[in-house]
Amino acid sequence: MKNENFSSRIGFILVSAGCAIGLGNVWRFPFIVGKNGGALFVLIYLVFLVILGMPIMTAEFAVGRASQATAVQSFKILQKDPGQKWSVIGKMAVVGCYVLLSFYISVCGWMMAYIAKMASGQFAAANIDTGAIFGTMLSQPVTMLWWAFATLAITVTVCYIGFQKGVERITTVLMSLLFVVMIVLMVRSLSLPNAVEGLKFYLVPNVDNFMAIGWKTVVFEAMNQAFFTLSLGISCMAIFGSRIDQSRSLLGESIHIGLLDTTVAFMAGLIIFPAAASFGIDTDQGPSLIFVTIPKIFNQMSMGSLWGSLFFVFMSFAALSTVIAVFENIISCSMDIFSFSRRKSILINGAILLIISLPCILGFNVWSHIQPLGPGSTILDLEDFIVSANILPLGSLGYLLFAVTNKGWGFESFQKEANTGAGQKLPSWTKPYLRFVLPGLILFIFAMGYVAMFFQ
Repeated sequence: MKNENFSSRIGFILVSAGCAIGLGNVWRFPFIVGKNGGALFVLIYLVFLVILGMPIMTAEFAVGRASQATAVQSFKILQKDPGQKWSVIGKMAVVGCYVLLSFYISVCGWMMAYIAKMASGQFAAANIDTGAIFGTMLSQPVTMLWWAFATLAITVTVCYIGFQKGVERITTVLMSLLFVVMIVLMVRSLSLPNAVEGLKFYLVPNVDNFMAIGWKTVVFEAMNQAFFTLSLGISCMAIFGSRIDQSRSLLGESIHIGLLDTTVAFMAGLIIFPAAASFGIDTDQGPSLIFVTIPKIFNQMSMGSLWGSLFFVFMSFAALSTVIAVFENIISCSMDIFSFSRRKSILINGAILLIISLPCILGFNVWSHIQPLGPGSTILDLEDFIVSANILPLGSLGYLLFAVTNKGWGFESFQKEANTGAGQKLPSWTKPYLRFVLPGLILFIFAMGYVAMFFQ
């Protein structure tokens, strides 16, 4: 079934960037930078973003645009032999979309809940226990379910309006507002007393920090963040690629999207590190940085409720843009495979996602005794591990090998599609790197994900 195309190039870039720009940028990036010593980590991260992320994104776009189909059908159309099984990559990618949203919807709900908490002044009292507030929210399944439902309702409504009028137009607005809110917060953060110390940590390389943490750790963390920040391997970029024309080269478009993604992550650091330095807050707090540590910063700031509310508005926009993009991929695949109408696909998949979101929600309260990855772990941790450590790297590897190997689509066919249109071209000399070196790097990241989870 033919889906709607993008109405404009800027719509394609912003929706694709919206999918890539999520909690990995504004939640994970700052605390990973803080944990790994600051500026030198950022430089290494940028190198890996170029050599890891850009080629894989280009491959996904090319598979989608050449086939003009969704995840499963695209491999069947492009593979050389009808008996080949490349379509299993597309099936795995679609499963990854469901698993991703099974916990991402809940986390997005947390962000929206914190807008209300900040605006109502819950964090305004002196010596407030921000950890207790976060823990109380997680312990309330009805509250958690309500915010997850609110997230899903917004997503379903946007997609129900249509692709161009709903997904493209509203995501474009969300992304524009995201930048406006971030600029306002960045100016406020940089104007705080002692903000320059946070800037030094973030922007001035410190070899002592680098060596103290260990270069192997810093390099792997930078490689890992660069790989996962672009939402690759779950076929979203492929479906967006299937909805654009051949007027622009795909490596050039990947570079533009990567720049937007990196800009948002960089701006998030310019908000968090100066503010943390100003109020003496450690930035290596891990995932609790956003929900436990950041509210403490706004609690000490003049008009903290306003600035805190704006902060979680931009967090919610970042998360919602990803949820909407991934849900669009799911409903497009259902339309393509089962010949569902758009309305039927949205309603069925909306109901499925509400149901499969329950384990994540209940894993913090009613089912908190279920600790699948060891003591202290949650169902969300398992779902995140399935996606981050398995489906994303293996899906990305599948798209890459299909695009560049003779058993798949083939490098020449991939290069021809990628280079069609104006813009940056994919040179022929990259063929050995894409066929041998890059797959090895992806397998290394995959293996290290298991080492980090089970052997450290």
